Amino acid sequence: MRQPPVEVLIVEDNDADVSLTLAALQDPTIANEIHTVGDGDQAIAFLKREGNYANAPHPDLVLLDLNLPNKNGFQVLAEMKADPRLKTIPVIVFSGSDEESDIAQAYDLQISAYLVKPTSVDGYFSAIRAVKELWFHMVAHPPKKKRMTGHLSAKSSA
Repeated sequence: MRQPPVEVLIVEDNDADVSLTLAALQDPTIANEIHTVGDGDQAIAFLKREGNYANAPHPDLVLLDLNLPNKNGFQVLAEMKADPRLKTIPVIVFSGSDEESDIAQAYDLQISAYLVKPTSVDGYFSAIRAVKELWFHMVAHPPKKKRMTGHLSAKSSA
C-alpha cells in the first residue's frame, strides 16, 4: 500500500547534518516533501507561514536541532506549543546534547522524541533511517486541519 506524502521540516544549521538527514530520509515509496531552514527565526516564519514562507506547507513532522542561531530549539518549541495551529505538529529533537537537563526541558515542551546525534556518520544515518521507518511507515499522523490564514485562496493573485 502506498503511503501518503509526509511534509517534513528540518531545522538544522549544520550543512553536513542537513545533507546526511536528506539522504537518510529518501524513500521511493512515499512522495515526501522535505523542507529545510537553518535557524530558529526561519523555523517560526516557516511554521507560521510568514514573509518568504507565506506559501509554506503545514509540516507533518519537524526534526529540530536545539543549538540554533537566533532563536534556539527550546524557543522554537515554546512558540510552537503556545500556538493552537502548531502545537499538534510532532517534533523530534535531534541534538548533540545528551545533558539530562536539555532532555527534560525538551520533553517538558511536549516533544515526541529526543535523539542524541551519534558521533559516527553510520550511526547518524542509522538513527535518521529509524525515524524515517517509524514516522513514514508506521505512525498515524494527526489529521490535516484546514487553517485560517487570512487569505481568500492559496491561488489568488496579488
